[in-house]
Amino acid sequence: MLTLGIDTATKVCTVALLRDAEPVAEYEMNIGMTHSERLVPQLEQLFKGAGIDKKALDLIAVSRGPGSFTGLRIGLATAEAMAYALHIPLIAVNTLEALAYNLPVENVLLAPILDAQKGNYYLGIYSWQKGKLVEAAPVKIVAGHALAEVLGAYQKQVVFLGECAKISGLENALLTKAPAAVRMPKAISVAMLGAKQYSPGQQEAYFGLEPFYLRKSEAEELWNQRHKEQL
Repeated sequence: MLTLGIDTATKVCTVALLRDAEPVAEYEMNIGMTHSERLVPQLEQLFKGAGIDKKALDLIAVSRGPGSFTGLRIGLATAEAMAYALHIPLIAVNTLEALAYNLPVENVLLAPILDAQKGNYYLGIYSWQKGKLVEAAPVKIVAGHALAEVLGAYQKQVVFLGECAKISGLENALLTKAPAAVRMPKAISVAMLGAKQYSPGQQEAYFGLEPFYLRKSEAEELWNQRHKEQL
């Protein structure tokens, strides 16, 4: 099965091809350009470089958040349009869970975190057990200054992934940051997780996928505030 992975949840724009369990190609950019500028050209170069026609795809896996509101919308819309045009299945996966796929190491807790704005962070906690990724706690929003205390309470070795470089004071004997090469989202992990979660024959829904936010966007919050003030 040939799977395309797409992740636009952060400033990193990453796309990849996975054939069965074997990575075929991956292309990621982290240069500050918007995903609306980069995503489609990256996809075109991915297929061209791999010598694969997009019509050969069997599945598309896309990151659905949490993460950047605008970035997620661009990734989901692109994935939906491609799946519809190619008449192939589409599956959306949790961004934090896909981040944990970057580091398949047992005997530690993996704590992927992403910026939730206003000093807050999305936090997921996972562990690998006998080759299977297990969710140790539900995804939640935690204040940046409280992350070390929250995770220190586990009294286990914790490895941070995601946008942890933005936060100071996270590293000590039990808390450490993952190597930069595997710290940020990777589309190959999205493809692996999507292929694992996909069940052949499941009902297709090409449009209407909702990003996983946990909170309202800043634009929604401003609109609600203004609406209340007008009442």
